[in-house]
Amino acid sequence: MRASLEWLAEFIDLPAAADLVERLTLSGFEDVEIATTGPDLAEIRVGRVRECAPHPNADRLSVCKVDLGDDDGEPIEVVCGAPNVAAGQKIAFAAAGTRLPDGTVLKRAKIRGVVSNGMICSARELELGDDQEGILVLDPDAPLGTPLPEVISTGDRELEVGVTPNRGDAASLIGLAREIRALFGGELRMPETDPPETGPAAAEAIRVEIEAPDDCHRYVARIVRGVRVGPSPDWVVAKLTASGIRAINNVVDVSNLVLLEFGQPLHAFDLAKLRGGIVKVRRAAAGEKLATLDGEARELCAEDLVIADAERAIALAGVMGGANTEVGDATSDVLIESAHFQPGRIRLAAKRYGLKTEASYRFERGVDRLGIQRAADRAARLIAEVAGGEVAAGSAVAEGAAPSVTEEIRFPTDRANKLLGTALSKQEMAALLERVGVRCAPASADELVCAIPSHRTDLHLHQDLTEEVARIHGYERIPITEPMGILRGVERPRLWQLAERSRDALVAAGLIECQTLPFLNAEWLEALQLDADDPRGRAVRLVNPIREEEPLLRTTLLPSILRLVQQNRSRQLGRIEIFELARLFLADGAGSRWGAGLPEEPLGLVAAIAEREGRGLWEAPISVPLFFHLKGIAKKLLNQLGYVAWFPSASLPPYLHPGAAAAIEVGGAVVGSVGELHPDVASAFGLDVGCAVMELDVEALVALPRQETCFHEVSRQPSVRRDLAVVVDLDQPAGEVLEAIRKTGGKDLISTELFDRYAGEGIAEGRTSLAFRLVFQRFDRTLKDEEVTKATDRIVKMLAHRFKGELR
Repeated sequence: MRASLEWLAEFIDLPAAADLVERLTLSGFEDVEIATTGPDLAEIRVGRVRECAPHPNADRLSVCKVDLGDDDGEPIEVVCGAPNVAAGQKIAFAAAGTRLPDGTVLKRAKIRGVVSNGMICSARELELGDDQEGILVLDPDAPLGTPLPEVISTGDRELEVGVTPNRGDAASLIGLAREIRALFGGELRMPETDPPETGPAAAEAIRVEIEAPDDCHRYVARIVRGVRVGPSPDWVVAKLTASGIRAINNVVDVSNLVLLEFGQPLHAFDLAKLRGGIVKVRRAAAGEKLATLDGEARELCAEDLVIADAERAIALAGVMGGANTEVGDATSDVLIESAHFQPGRIRLAAKRYGLKTEASYRFERGVDRLGIQRAADRAARLIAEVAGGEVAAGSAVAEGAAPSVTEEIRFPTDRANKLLGTALSKQEMAALLERVGVRCAPASADELVCAIPSHRTDLHLHQDLTEEVARIHGYERIPITEPMGILRGVERPRLWQLAERSRDALVAAGLIECQTLPFLNAEWLEALQLDADDPRGRAVRLVNPIREEEPLLRTTLLPSILRLVQQNRSRQLGRIEIFELARLFLADGAGSRWGAGLPEEPLGLVAAIAEREGRGLWEAPISVPLFFHLKGIAKKLLNQLGYVAWFPSASLPPYLHPGAAAAIEVGGAVVGSVGELHPDVASAFGLDVGCAVMELDVEALVALPRQETCFHEVSRQPSVRRDLAVVVDLDQPAGEVLEAIRKTGGKDLISTELFDRYAGEGIAEGRTSLAFRLVFQRFDRTLKDEEVTKATDRIVKMLAHRFKGELR
């Protein structure tokens, strides 16, 4: 909101400019500042002509001595050519070195043999007027040496206030005057509104109908006949210009003037251009067109609210008028519109068409529902004054549905004190609220009943009134107290810990974390060849997807990570080892933490590594197959999380290669899988190199028991190593044999490792040889050979009994 301080002073006595800016800022307004539009005359000072004598060498010049009031300064000699200069005058003096408004820098100069050390200025030289025949003579009481702007007005002073979206009442001069009255006191001076009425009633010339009662709550129309459209008087133009509004003609300028005064947008129609003697407030018809005052022809939609006559739309309600009823030079009869529209409807229309007008700015913030008639009367009075014409008796009025408003609030004063940290009495709070127009009456010992004024559309709750008490009392006057409380240690949720430790472990293993959008294409799910009963195949479909080709919420991270692998491959990236940790959306769940009926959102983890087509000069060849490489990463990850993982070959998903894949089992529960992609799946995603993936249900790990990591010192005693090669059935999982050896070997067996597997010549058909390396060691002494032999024999007997194993 921008307004001239001189204009604002017509409504209330103003405090000092610095105090006004400070208090408005502290009371919650944004970017409050006062700017001066005139020339910068801070270097021009008030002087007094001590002596004035004729120039010895020129008839039309005078030699003056100017006193600036300096304690130890001598009078300054200056040559002046003005005919009205005289001794004893208070004048505007510019010393040598001063820059004048036109950019000229004064210098000491010799004029007809006399040195002049400055200039006694005229109004024109200071750009304060057109008078250049004589010097500017100041008030005799002006203090000597004072900068000129502190003595006279050197230009309009404009107040700029950033109005927050909830304070539509402050987007007017009267609204700002009310705020100044609340902060500083004083008496509000309201302008005259009642117009002189003559002739037939307005209701006989025009009929008003509201066909959208929920969007227009009240519509008032006044008529002024016999106007003479032309330029506005200078005082109207000056006020509009100071507020940043361009003058157009006297009728339109009056509507803008009243808008600035009352905050109530108005619109003037050429009455002769209205068809059918009727004004309707209705929704636009689909495809209806309207040429607005900005010269644009717009096609309207059914959500738009329009003002119409009997045949067509004539204005986009609350936003901009139509060119088909514009007031022009030939206009003689004017209809003045003043209405109360639903703020949300106006806000949407202004945004839809990119029209941010002075009217929409105020309507979307809310206008005074009881000020509609007053603004229309004021406009009719001023039009009759500046454009001539006669105001028709009365108004044509139509009522819509009553707006939803808050008329009364019960205000608990004790709770307000607790919220603010103050000790204000009920009477003090009532007095503060009265200053903003809220009438208060006692309801009980610690409660007030507060009547809300119609212009304060932002007050609905007792907390709003508490804020008003704080604003007017002064936020800076609320005492500062140190908060006290008992601090308790907070343990991070188990799932959060697992997620962060998983990230750390995978990054330490050389993988790069990625983040993708949670949307899927149905074809990607089909490419995974999921079973019919797999819940991941039934995804939640979005009503309004960001991309039409990706309308599903992801049920698995696999398609996203495979597309990333393919994209990086297409850009010739050599090393592709990536992972993603993110939420999934499973539609068949019992409900998420957001409520029943919504999809479950478990936390999932997926990692992918792809083969390299070549290697660098100094890189060693990669000999470990992708499956075993990623399986090792998965095993190390789970080990660092505190879980012992098994990798059985059963329960494999269909998108993994059956000969190079395994499930991930922890505590008897399958929590994921790892393996190379099935060739058909790899082909569907455009992958031309081998790719292995790992999936892990991080959320499922939370419910499973984990082992705490234990550390012990390294034994100083020598270790004893034994190698065993045992022949077992070909389909016997080596992991089961390895675990059985660990349990049978006793506490001195500190390490067991499978280092070879062989099937072929020398081994019976259907059998295979597994070679294990056993390491024995104690911490307190050196093991004896017979102790190691005894433990080894025990292991051999167990293998023969349990796995039908034979030593090679």
